[in-house]
Amino acid sequence: MIEKPFILAGKKLSTRLVFPPLATESSDGGKPNEKITQHYCAIAANPNVGMIITEHSYVDPQGKADPHQISFADDSVIDAQKAMVKSIRNVRPDICLLAQINHAGANTRKLYTGMDLVSASDIKWTRDQARALTVDEIHDLEQKYIAAALRVQEAGYDGVEIHCAHAYLLNQFYSPITNHRDDEYGPQTITNRLRFTLEIIRGIKAKANKNFIVSVRLGGCDYKEGGSTIEDACAAAKLLEREHIDLLNLSGGTCQIFRPGHAEPGFFTDMSEAVKKCVFTPILVAGGITTKKEADLFLREGKADLIGVARALNADPKWEM
Repeated sequence: MIEKPFILAGKKLSTRLVFPPLATESSDGGKPNEKITQHYCAIAANPNVGMIITEHSYVDPQGKADPHQISFADDSVIDAQKAMVKSIRNVRPDICLLAQINHAGANTRKLYTGMDLVSASDIKWTRDQARALTVDEIHDLEQKYIAAALRVQEAGYDGVEIHCAHAYLLNQFYSPITNHRDDEYGPQTITNRLRFTLEIIRGIKAKANKNFIVSVRLGGCDYKEGGSTIEDACAAAKLLEREHIDLLNLSGGTCQIFRPGHAEPGFFTDMSEAVKKCVFTPILVAGGITTKKEADLFLREGKADLIGVARALNADPKWEM
């Protein structure tokens, strides 16, 4: 099944296999270099891959997750991004390309950013203390996400993915573990917890081209006591669908890229299966999936529409199904 084409927001994916975001942490001054470009070209050369979502890129220097992270924070990166997109399309003209944008929030170090850390609340996620964003600062960051998405569009990508997972800033608002606010962005309701992300989506949809794909990577479940639940993920998916997102990429929340106590293939598919029953939006899931047999099983069982394989493809770009 995974070798079958899939139509995503009018764009034909040659297969249902996706190379999801996986940080290389090797950029030069926030710009993709030859090493990164050749990395994605090698993935694109694999005919089994229908879509590539490039690694998370920061929308503001205060949200840089590591010293060598790629940036979409200002216009100076556009030419280098255009060159990388052109190189990838020279290898595979039909490949679907999305770029993921992100702000690390409390999930970084002052050593990396040179700035104080910010988050949904006053929390200490790394060795450094983070302070709560004001509402005005939230609105300012929303504009930075929107501007970054428009740079993604200008660079020639088919779409953008908003990172709301893996204990980064938007996920820090979504998770009750890290959100202790008492305003309209607080943990009292799913709408409040997702409000920051919803407002970003509306802004991108209002300004981007109609055929520009908007995906959200949602850390739907924390798999921790007191954290977000699968029921929360279903409720969040319904809110995201009302904003007409084109793809929902499900992953872990504050547990990050793994599910505690689980190492089996498809360890997030209990969540993706539940969410898929709640919405019509296409669902992408990854997590420990390394073979065609595993991918086909999860597709047949209705646990997702698209399957992400990151580490196996990263280790061997010629990986075969």
